[in-house]
Amino acid sequence: MTLTPKVERTSRITGRQCYYSAPARFIGERVRVLLRGNELMVFNKRELVARHPRLTRRGAYRDVLDHYLEILLARPGAMRVSTALAAARAEGAFTAAHEAFWAAARKAHGDAAGTRALIEVLLPHRRLPAEAVQIGITAAVKAGSTSPDVVAIEARKAEAAARDPEPEDDKDDPPPWTEENAGRVLTLPPRRAVLHEDRRHRRRWTAVSSC
Repeated sequence: MTLTPKVERTSRITGRQCYYSAPARFIGERVRVLLRGNELMVFNKRELVARHPRLTRRGAYRDVLDHYLEILLARPGAMRVSTALAAARAEGAFTAAHEAFWAAARKAHGDAAGTRALIEVLLPHRRLPAEAVQIGITAAVKAGSTSPDVVAIEARKAEAAARDPEPEDDKDDPPPWTEENAGRVLTLPPRRAVLHEDRRHRRRWTAVSSC
């Protein structure tokens, strides 16, 4: 089934008497909704902008924290009571690393500025893997930093390391000095034997020259 609901001021759309969040940038616009047996997908033209599991209880709602970040950036005080934040915590998307960063940022900058710093840290989830962002957050907190720029740098480093890991040494390979690799080592003749052969060669050359 296809629907074309309008995104309301709450950044939600209605589908079969249930409510689903959509990205805040589409508030006031109509989107195309594909309703399936077990999921609901929201499209802006051909772009998939939201995906939710299908709700079955009348009046139920599902909010995704990422859909509200622009709103919360302007109204950071609403973050604490956000239903989207509660859902992210329940689903495990808002982790202990996020909580630690938020607490440190509020302590360093105050509630409003600290919450904005957290939201700026959440935004990179749109373009970086969640694991990389969490590594970046953990590294920043460990270093005593609440800078979103530090988190972004560490997250990009983590992503690059995961994408192009350094080759690991094969622990099963024997070291080069073992008997198994003895045949691969170039054995040089003893130095004394080389000197002796050189002296014999010089004596022969002197004898020939004197004739």
